Amino acid sequence: MLKLKDKKELTADLAIRQARLPMKVIIPLSQHIGKAVNPIVKTGDVVKTGQLIADLREDSVSAPVHSSISGKVLAIDDLAHPVLGRARAVVIASDGLDQKEEFKPIASAETAGRLSPGDIRKAVLAGGIVGMGGAGFPSHIKLNPPKPVDSFILNGAECEPYLTSDNRLMIERTDEIIQGIGLVARCVGAKNVYIAIEDNKPDAIKAFSRKLAGTGYRLKVLKSRYPQGGEKQLIKAVLGREVPPGKFPFDMGALAHNAATIYAIYEAVYSGKPLYERVITVAGDCLEKPANLLARIGTTIRDLISECGPLKEEPKKIVFGGPMMGIAQYSLDTPIIKTTAGVIFLTESEVKPAEDAFCLRCGRCVESCSLGLEPCMISLAVEKEKWDLAKSYGALECMECGSCSYVCPQGRNIVQSIKYAKMRLK
Repeated sequence: MLKLKDKKELTADLAIRQARLPMKVIIPLSQHIGKAVNPIVKTGDVVKTGQLIADLREDSVSAPVHSSISGKVLAIDDLAHPVLGRARAVVIASDGLDQKEEFKPIASAETAGRLSPGDIRKAVLAGGIVGMGGAGFPSHIKLNPPKPVDSFILNGAECEPYLTSDNRLMIERTDEIIQGIGLVARCVGAKNVYIAIEDNKPDAIKAFSRKLAGTGYRLKVLKSRYPQGGEKQLIKAVLGREVPPGKFPFDMGALAHNAATIYAIYEAVYSGKPLYERVITVAGDCLEKPANLLARIGTTIRDLISECGPLKEEPKKIVFGGPMMGIAQYSLDTPIIKTTAGVIFLTESEVKPAEDAFCLRCGRCVESCSLGLEPCMISLAVEKEKWDLAKSYGALECMECGSCSYVCPQGRNIVQSIKYAKMRLK
């Protein structure tokens, strides 16, 4: 694992603030692993904040989508998407009123103990909750593991540079997160609960230290290393259990959720609130006013610049997510989605230029790979278009953390070549 310059000082001490209501949102119908959902609204319909606008396909891995503002549906079209490039989305113009759908909680603090796992999963499904720290796996499915789970881990690592949205949630919403942990632990039957936080988040560590008495939950302070926030890496760091290639965390009796997901689950159960807004970090040396914003899903980069600008200089790259695993964007009209933890505006000096250089066989990428792969060999196989060879070296096991490219003395695009191999193999 790597020790990175984390750049979290830009926003770590900035409290979460509500972003301005956007005048228009672009809400993609695919914000999760699995199939896109079907719109149940049409152009010209009037919708409320939190109203269901796209529903599940039957028998599919998916999650419903809700409107993030009140107003009129302008269009349903293929538009910019932060992960897929382009995807079908619902465009809604705000009426400026932010009229909310009536939310119905399924439990209070007094009655939550009587909820069944099925009740909790039903609320999570209705809220459209997905994993908000990475790939966006639908949470109602993850909360129904096919094997017994004995340990649950709150993933508070947030190991990517710049990102501090989970850190601020853990500081400012500690009680709610603890209640959300209780829901998840009961849902999956986990007897052991761990709160794992890296040591570069002292305020979050203090916040939980003061609140855990009597819960039976254990606080695990980890040294800050990248990519420790990966689920497999976190399970090894906290439990000492190795998740072998081809296996899943539940195969090892473990489950992890990040802080934002747990908070969304808490809101779905205790408030009946669907996932139509989330906390994101908007940062980078290009910005005049970096921030941790509670922003509506579908807010565009253009609106975020208006909120956190003006720009001190033109960004060389705009990245959704952190600079290691994030995806560079091509359009200012790209919207944030449920899995967007941050939007980073990088200056020219912060962007490492890619080089078409030869491999030195130095082995640094092998040493840095937390999954024990040989990234250089996968990359060389890709150059020769030997896809079966790339697969044999473990291309499909790669988590795309970017450590290999980061340490390469030649500046080779190793992780990009592995991503290409995965696309060809799938």
